[in-house]
Amino acid sequence: MPDSRFFKKTRAFSVEEVCALTGATCDADAARLIHDVATLEEAGEGQAACFHNRAYLEAFKNTNASFCFVTKELAPHAPEGLVCLVTASPYRAFGLFCQALYPNVDREFEACDTRIHPTAILGEGCIVEPGAVVMRNAHVGEGTHIGANAVVGKGVVVGKNCVIEPCVTLSHCVLGDNIVLLAGARIGQAGFGFFMDEKGHVKVPQLGRVIIEDNVEIGAGTTIDRGSMSDTVVGRGSRIDNLVQLGHNVRLGKGCVIVAQVGIAGSTQLGDYVIAAGQAGLAGHLKIGSGVRIAAQSGIVRDVPEGQTVAGTPAVPVKQWHRQSVMLAKLVTKEQS
Repeated sequence: MPDSRFFKKTRAFSVEEVCALTGATCDADAARLIHDVATLEEAGEGQAACFHNRAYLEAFKNTNASFCFVTKELAPHAPEGLVCLVTASPYRAFGLFCQALYPNVDREFEACDTRIHPTAILGEGCIVEPGAVVMRNAHVGEGTHIGANAVVGKGVVVGKNCVIEPCVTLSHCVLGDNIVLLAGARIGQAGFGFFMDEKGHVKVPQLGRVIIEDNVEIGAGTTIDRGSMSDTVVGRGSRIDNLVQLGHNVRLGKGCVIVAQVGIAGSTQLGDYVIAAGQAGLAGHLKIGSGVRIAAQSGIVRDVPEGQTVAGTPAVPVKQWHRQSVMLAKLVTKEQS
């Protein structure tokens, strides 16, 4: 469920209003209220979820949501008691409803006469360099240093003894202790969240957070998008190099090492101590097991079991990739001769 520190909800909507807004159909009581949105796994009483990807069929079958946007074909899989909001484009409808519930995401600006808002809390020994801004209800732990022209956004939590270098921006995020963010890192901005069809792009408000656990270091110019609904998470002790992109809902386990210019698409999960070398690209909604090593410039398009070393595009076990490379070289040599 969206964190109220970062997201302001308008009001509850009746089923009738939601159907009129989104074009969905429903046979439930038209006056029944939908109070909020959440993921299939996290939704509960009075909340609406969205099921638009068959990979999450089991989550749909076991959801505790009261309502769910779903296609006519998949609605029969709904658990008992779930009210189906039936539509040909569930994610589009969900995006329209989220816009109505949370209309001002990323558009709430506030004038303030001081660089440190009166409601912000700074622990003992904090240093805030010239030009840096700490906004409403932010909480910065003791001993943390905030560099010149950095921005700590509304409601952001930063732990103890952190180093926030110049021009870093923090929004919609909770940081642990002993974290280092190098210059220009962007944490918590909206991800690439929209639905596209012939009717045009529909923006889906990004209503999750970024959680960065203790003892993490993040390189210059790296961007970590907040979750679309659940959280983007960087596990304890991980190291992320310069110019890395983590999409919404990505989850890194403990001690991961992500090298420069790696891109990880939304909702992909990495286990503990995964290494992704420079310029590797990982598609979305994948599961990468603990201890996996990904060679530079590899393209990951399917799940990788724990402990494997993979290379190439599409990536395969490294020994297989070496054999493919040798065979290709022999074919080229043969043709040239």
